[in-house]
Amino acid sequence: MTAPATVRRVGERSLLVELADEAAVAALYGWLRERQAGEAPGALDAVEEIVPAARTVLLDGVADIDAVTALLRTARPTAAAATSGPPVEVPTVYDGADLAEVAALWGVSEEAAVRIHTSPAYVVAFCGFAPGFGYLTGLPPRYGVPRRATPRSAVPAGSVALAGPYTGVYPRSSPGGWQLLGRTALTLWDTGREPAALLAPGVRVRFTAVRA
Repeated sequence: MTAPATVRRVGERSLLVELADEAAVAALYGWLRERQAGEAPGALDAVEEIVPAARTVLLDGVADIDAVTALLRTARPTAAAATSGPPVEVPTVYDGADLAEVAALWGVSEEAAVRIHTSPAYVVAFCGFAPGFGYLTGLPPRYGVPRRATPRSAVPAGSVALAGPYTGVYPRSSPGGWQLLGRTALTLWDTGREPAALLAPGVRVRFTAVRA
């Protein structure tokens, strides 16, 4: 992997790294977390939080801006770092309101659509939209689907859904325009848990089909 394209200082104690794509973000995020945890040489000193997004990684609460900037400019993380997070299995009942529509977009039966969705190994690329809502990558690009033309006013908590290249699981009931494939009974957001988000950035995810 090439070095980060740009490292910008944000305020007094933060750095923003701008990268070329999601793969580069995932690799750098995993590489930084390894060093933050002291699991690899060149551990980071007193970085309070590391927040990935679609094309950036924010380091907040950086005690030594110059040292961390130098580390970032020389970083050469590999794809292996992107898949080093803990695994989570998401048992899913595939009875979503949009399953038939998604299957039609893919040109397959509903049963085949379930097999397609449960086949990949996913990784939580970043979180957003709502607390505990992870944007999962791993579905092959040819299976990307558009958002619904008219969003729903309320999507049930635990809904497993697709939009563009991402899979997501709604942590609570909220409006949403993603295509609904099914539902899970897992608790996605719990403030009494550390981390509160079950599907935090870097977590590896497998969806498994279960009966209602």
